[in-house]
Amino acid sequence: MKKTFVLDTNVLLHDPQALFRFEDNDVVIPMTVVEELDRFKKELSETGRNARHFSRIMDGLRKKAKLVDGVKLESGGNLLIALYSEELIRTLPPELRSDQGDNRILAVALDVRNRCKCPVVFVTKDTNLRIKADVLGLTAEDYESDKVSLEDLYSGTAEVYVSGAAVDLFYSQGFLPLEEEFLANQGLTLIDETNPSHTAVARYDRGQRRAVPLLRAPKDGLWGIHSRNREQQFAIDMLLNEEIQLVTLVGKAGTGKTLLAIAAGLFKSADEGHYSRLLVSRPVFPLGRDLGYLPGTVEEKLSPWMQPIFDNVELLLGSVEERGKRKRGYKELVELGILEIEPLTYIRGRSIPKQYMIVDEAQNLTPHEIKTIITRAGEGTKIVLTGDPYQIDNPYIDSSSNGLTYVVEKFKHEEIAGHVTLTKGERSSLAELAANLL
Repeated sequence: MKKTFVLDTNVLLHDPQALFRFEDNDVVIPMTVVEELDRFKKELSETGRNARHFSRIMDGLRKKAKLVDGVKLESGGNLLIALYSEELIRTLPPELRSDQGDNRILAVALDVRNRCKCPVVFVTKDTNLRIKADVLGLTAEDYESDKVSLEDLYSGTAEVYVSGAAVDLFYSQGFLPLEEEFLANQGLTLIDETNPSHTAVARYDRGQRRAVPLLRAPKDGLWGIHSRNREQQFAIDMLLNEEIQLVTLVGKAGTGKTLLAIAAGLFKSADEGHYSRLLVSRPVFPLGRDLGYLPGTVEEKLSPWMQPIFDNVELLLGSVEERGKRKRGYKELVELGILEIEPLTYIRGRSIPKQYMIVDEAQNLTPHEIKTIITRAGEGTKIVLTGDPYQIDNPYIDSSSNGLTYVVEKFKHEEIAGHVTLTKGERSSLAELAANLL
């Protein structure tokens, strides 16, 4: 049976194309939603861009027919703008009769439900508003067109049980044909069926349908950094492999995502010179209450946000010095153009060729923002996305709808992409305990 979906403001701020995602069903947008979107249109953020994009879509649709009467969509459904009246608010319980945007939207949704003979679904990303709708007897759902369940998220690794002779053959000839198919560049652990301690780590070459050895870091490590567990070995292999142009690293705090990515980026840029520079960026989202505007130059304003990157670079430089090999200092790397650190705010419109680009804290980005970043990649550029889906500061996304998990699922079948989920914390015993207990 055909349904009618009533959309909340946050759905359109998250995805301005949402009104086309409901197949041949009807879509209703309360006028209050249009009013609320108007308040966002001057913002320079992704939210502002989405609000402006939605306005352009509606401006195009209104030329076809009156929005209050309904406009036919290409999908087969109809789009309707529903007007609010003071009489509608009286249909709500006394606790919800205050003149607020959420209450107006709920009142319109109830009115649509009462007048429509088909099932009506209220769609919002606001958890509290879904609770209110449920109390009022409305069917309420989250907007899940781009959601990826963390429980089902591709891990990037697999264990393969083979004979002991097969493990020995892998070591002797440098590859092992496999009958079972895996995803491109998936990290494999070959385990002896009779002796589980007899193992080998490999990467799956989908073109040849075989397991191949991992790329190894130099004996002195990547700027002094060595892998400490199996997942980090898989990560280093992907970070060093020039044929893998997109790498995603997901893991809790302290698993080494950012440190490994920066170490590999410096090695491939400063030491090998395969990339012209290492570009590190991260979205600007505060933890807790924002401190407001910061004084100073652009560099001084960015310093608090980029301090985690500075910390990792200083750790790498310190580890190199301890081994008796004095390398370039952090400021010298920047002055020579080998290292560049900037916020994602300025990336739109850029073309980034032959660079090793790391986007840290990518879980705070929307799927659309991730698309914007990856489409900036020029010829010879490698992009590494790192993040923890359980630590999200962006109020408009969650652990299932963020851009990082979205791109992991979308690219898991591609030959030029690789992913690994890091599970073991290596920062310190305290950090590992806190990540697991808190």
